[in-house]
Order: sequence, then C-alpha cells, then structure tokens
Amino acid sequence: MKISQLVGPRTSEVVAADDPVPGADQVLVEVLASGVCTSDIGPWLSHDPAAPPVRLGHEIVGRVVGTGRDAGRWAPGDLVTGLGGEGFATLAVMDAHAVLPVPAGIEPAHAIGEPVADLEEALSRTGVRAGDRVAVVGLGFMGLGLVQLAKRHAPGLLVGVDPDPARRERALRLGADLAFAPDDLPEEYRKDTGRATDARLAVVLEATGTTSGLSTAGSLVRPFGTLCVVGYHHTGDAMMDMDLWYKAVTVVNGFCPDRTRLMGAMRDALALIGERRFSYAPLVTHRFGLEGVDDAFRTMTAAGPDYVKGVLVL
Repeated sequence: MKISQLVGPRTSEVVAADDPVPGADQVLVEVLASGVCTSDIGPWLSHDPAAPPVRLGHEIVGRVVGTGRDAGRWAPGDLVTGLGGEGFATLAVMDAHAVLPVPAGIEPAHAIGEPVADLEEALSRTGVRAGDRVAVVGLGFMGLGLVQLAKRHAPGLLVGVDPDPARRERALRLGADLAFAPDDLPEEYRKDTGRATDARLAVVLEATGTTSGLSTAGSLVRPFGTLCVVGYHHTGDAMMDMDLWYKAVTVVNGFCPDRTRLMGAMRDALALIGERRFSYAPLVTHRFGLEGVDDAFRTMTAAGPDYVKGVLVL
C-alpha cells in the first residue's frame, strides 16, 4: 500500500508499506476519502524531523476489502465510515464496532462520519427545542455543519455570527435566518435592555476555537440559557466571562471522549445525510490526492474566502 507520513514541519512524504492485516475484530478498508481536520494542523506545523514519522487522517470513508475472524457482519464491498486512524493511505484498518454503512447514493467525500458525529453529539446535549432562539458563532466547517443540524430542530430564530462575509452568506444559504459580523450584532442580542421579552439567545453554539469567539458567544446567551463550546481550543487560555456565572448559564463541553456516544450520534447523522437533511456538498470545497497532503494543510491554514473543508479523494 501507499501511505502519507509527516517527516518534518509542513513536510509529508508518500511511502510504500506492507498492507495491514486486520485483527480478529477489525476490517481492512480501501480508503476512498479522508477528511483533513484542523486538529492535525499542530503536528503538521511542528513535527520534529528527528522523531519517528507521524501518520495522520482519522476521517475515513472506505470500501471493505478484508475482515477479521470476529467481524463477519461486514463483507468485502461494503462502503463504511467511522472512527479510525492513519487514513491518509490507500488502505487502513478500522475497528469493526466503530464503522457504519455509508448511506445509499451518497458519494464517499460527502459521507464522512466522524466530524458530523462530533457536531451531532455536542448538539444533542444542549437541550435545543423547537422555537428556541439559537446562534452559531464561527461559520467555518463546524459552524456551517451546526447550522444545518440546528435547523432541523425548528428554532424560532437561527443566527450566524462570523467576521467573514463569504461565510455569513453560506450560513444564510444553509438555513440561518440572519447573519452578522461580531461588531454588528444588535445590542439587544447582547445585553439586558429591560424589555419584557429578552432578545438574547437560548442556545449558543461556539465553533471558532478562539478566546475572542468564545467571549462573543458567551455575551449572546440569555440568563438560564446554554453555551455549547464546540470549537477546538488547542491554543490560548480560552477564558470565559464570569458574567456567565451571574446569568446562571449552563456550559456544555462539546468534546465527547466516549466512543459509544459518538457512534450513536454518527448513526443519527448518517441517517440525516441519507435523507438529504444534512449535506457535505456545500462544505467540501477542496479535494486533493494522496500526494497533496501538504497542499491540503497549506490551503486550510490560509483559509481563503472560498475554503470550507478539504478532503483527500483516492
């Protein structure tokens, strides 16, 4: 097989390797698509050339080509997606309990289960209900995914917040009722105006991964509302305004460390994809081959106005 591996900062190489052999409870898949995730930018930017190579790629869609002794519920030819690793390769081994079928009629690049499962699982813990006023702060890939997922709950108002006008326009096309730059948010959305009806938001979904975005999100939540921190806060202090305490806001950590919960959320999200109620089509804006891993990360880092998400397509 061929596999891409990090050998230095911003430097990958494709090498030949022995085909992996699935264990008793594993499946071997021919990788058809593998998403490029922001959580892998850190290793790509800073890998030590003196350290062993690192193999990335955990957002996998593939065709089963082999099964272990105890993975008989899967058969060669099945299209699957799920939780895995070392997916920037032509072949990958995946846990048979951590994959699900790709919905019929959906192309591999639009059926990546792991990231949408993360979003769905986080949203499921917010208690969002029909009629709630909801905001999504940060309209990159995660935020635009959350707009689609939140829309199906029939919010009374769905607001997108992002400084980039191209991102705001995408959010409106995907179902947001209104979209604002952070500095242009109506005052009534952020402060108690003394009116009988509080215009602040019942559920706010933060998807920026920045402390400034977290601050904006926190300012929008009404008293006794819910702030869900979905953004990947891998740098900075990610400090929260103590006003959240005085507003009795419930803070939900959007990260889920439990595989069982994630697989349940993935099942629900893939059903939405199969029903065309969630679509990757407007989110996957860039495609790369296996030799293009570094180009994919460079494009993600630059994040121009036409970029939402990149996928390796093999």
